[in-house]
Amino acid sequence: MTAPGVDDGVAGALPERAATERRLHPVTPFRRAWAPVAVLVGWAAHDPNQTQEQLTRLTTTTLLVALAVLVPAAALYGFLSWWFTHFAVTDTELRIRTGLVFRRAAHIRLERIQAVDVTQPLLARIAGVAKLRLDVVGADKKDELAFLGEAEARALRAELLARAAGFAPETAREVGEAPARELLRVPARSLAVALVLTGATWGTLAAALVVPPVLWLATHSVWTVLATGLPLLGAAGASSAGRFVREYDWTVGESPDGLRIDHGLLDRTHETVPPGRVQTVRIVEPLLWRRRDWVRVELDVAGSANSVLVPVAPRAVAEAVVTRVLPGATVPATASLSRPPRRAGRCVPLWWRGYGIAVTDTVFAARHGLLRRSVALVPHAKVQSVRLAQGPWQRLWRLADVHVDTGADKTVTARLRDAGEAAELLRGQAERSRTGRRDARPDRWMA
Repeated sequence: MTAPGVDDGVAGALPERAATERRLHPVTPFRRAWAPVAVLVGWAAHDPNQTQEQLTRLTTTTLLVALAVLVPAAALYGFLSWWFTHFAVTDTELRIRTGLVFRRAAHIRLERIQAVDVTQPLLARIAGVAKLRLDVVGADKKDELAFLGEAEARALRAELLARAAGFAPETAREVGEAPARELLRVPARSLAVALVLTGATWGTLAAALVVPPVLWLATHSVWTVLATGLPLLGAAGASSAGRFVREYDWTVGESPDGLRIDHGLLDRTHETVPPGRVQTVRIVEPLLWRRRDWVRVELDVAGSANSVLVPVAPRAVAEAVVTRVLPGATVPATASLSRPPRRAGRCVPLWWRGYGIAVTDTVFAARHGLLRRSVALVPHAKVQSVRLAQGPWQRLWRLADVHVDTGADKTVTARLRDAGEAAELLRGQAERSRTGRRDARPDRWMA
């Protein structure tokens, strides 16, 4: 199997030296042994009534025999899946071979690696192991190596980043993990207060408390109440306690291989924002945060699932971090954002006041939202296409929308602009994007 972008002629002229295959950490079989058990649990949950009937018919002896068969079978499956999983780092790619019955071989070109994250679930932290997850250009989901020893995972991560930056194999192993300088650490108290002041937290909690009693009065069905109430309670927990646990001790550091993000109370995650791959930065300001001048910073990264840069921070601190992600860029002041003309209220009453744009030498900025404000910053070099859209009602009032498409398959829109201004913005942005790509820094690790 050959990865995309490999030149067979060059590969034939420069034979790749053989690489030593390695196995995962010996604790991995315990993790994979749960797969057969999970299948049985899923089958039982699919039809709980039939499962209960079957269990009542079983005797104690039958249950003990079933356990005596299931436990060794699960252990054997975990061992064999671990035994048949190997990985190796060659001169040009990371190779992963896995599969007991159905074999799978992944050949990941090192120069196509977007990000390498180290995650440690709670039990993995106790066992001293970690999971290595890789974002690769063109891949729909992350490849992963689970589990490696914590020290081995960090060493392999550093080697992969160095190799992706162009270091020779021998040099890459000596480079080690690049030092990081802390830029931001979110206090637990600030995070808790920010979650309390978030409308989504109260909205999901109110729905979880109000909807189940209403359904009970309307249907008198316990299953209907549980089927609706449990997901609502889960959503309420995920938007409050779950988010606090996930974003606890959020730290942003700067290193030669990009911005490093460490976070998590129970499951600890170490992520990297790939340099040069950030397509859009959004500065979000919920209504109840404005009095404290707090904001949240989110990202769109090409080929990566990393989406949050700063969960909550004072505006000045957050904007300082943004300048590290977008070198040379400045966040436009709120007063500098140009609103649509007043006749835009004929298309979108009241909410038109939440729209605005600003164009600087480095970024295209568009704001939307009246209660929950969000300003999206797109570097000119990351703009893939620019479009002008105008519906019949907008044509009547001489208005138009300008859509800016980025490399992360996202779109930032300047809404309800004057038609003449929109046409000029379309022409000017196309030229700024062309010159921005010409002058942009290379999208390489440690560049």
